[in-house]
Amino acid sequence: MTDASALPGQPRGGTLSGPATARAVNVLAPNASAMTLDGTNTWIVAEPDSDLAVVIDPGPLDDGHLRNVVDTAEKAGKRIALTLLTHGHPDHAEGAARFAELTGTRVRALDPALRLGDEGLAAGDVVTVGGLELRVVPTPGHTADSLSFHLPADRAVLTGDTILGRGTTVVAHPDGRLGDYLDSLRRLRSLTVDDGVHTVLPGHGPVLEDAQGAVEFYLAHRAHRLAQVETAVEDGHRTPAEVVAHVYADVDRSLWPAAELSVRAQLDYLSEHGLI
Repeated sequence: MTDASALPGQPRGGTLSGPATARAVNVLAPNASAMTLDGTNTWIVAEPDSDLAVVIDPGPLDDGHLRNVVDTAEKAGKRIALTLLTHGHPDHAEGAARFAELTGTRVRALDPALRLGDEGLAAGDVVTVGGLELRVVPTPGHTADSLSFHLPADRAVLTGDTILGRGTTVVAHPDGRLGDYLDSLRRLRSLTVDDGVHTVLPGHGPVLEDAQGAVEFYLAHRAHRLAQVETAVEDGHRTPAEVVAHVYADVDRSLWPAAELSVRAQLDYLSEHGLI
């Protein structure tokens, strides 16, 4: 049995659904898979004494799940007043339009195609609802439209797929770019150093109690993988599929298609920097 405190980011044990901080409650979507881990984390965020709440990432188009999110908020005496998206992948955003129907809310996102209403989201925006404050942090790399949300009152950050509660994420080439992703990780690290963020509320997997440790692990992991890919190319493995078979030999083969996306992003990065 592994001690969770020894794992990157110190993942919190126990059930994933339920209260995570004073202001954030997770409702786990029933879409577990190799790519989504236990399922998508749909976050209900609100000030404890407010009757208004924000939902981040309604998740897949699953009516039972979407209604469960509404019921969970209502049982806590909250009315959902706004829906936000960390990015547009279907496991996070496919249910947003239906959720907007159920709640009568606007949907705000970086990508205009995902918005319902006039307002989008951009770097530096501060979302306020019922006294709650969420600061928009641009974290492209997993996808071009990826955002995180800084919840200063809980010293927490909601990271979507930029940082997961377990394992590492995919740089989804060609939309995702490794250089952007590394910059985003450094931006999140600055939140841990300069703004006191210590909790990661991820899009999949358990809550992480050591945000800085999680970011440092991700940066080290990316540097290690990049070095492995560079070496693989030097050893004659030229195509992305060949590099995956060589570098990710110890990874479940069902994950190789996702790994190939990251490898393509890494090859682009190495080429852009004149390293291959």
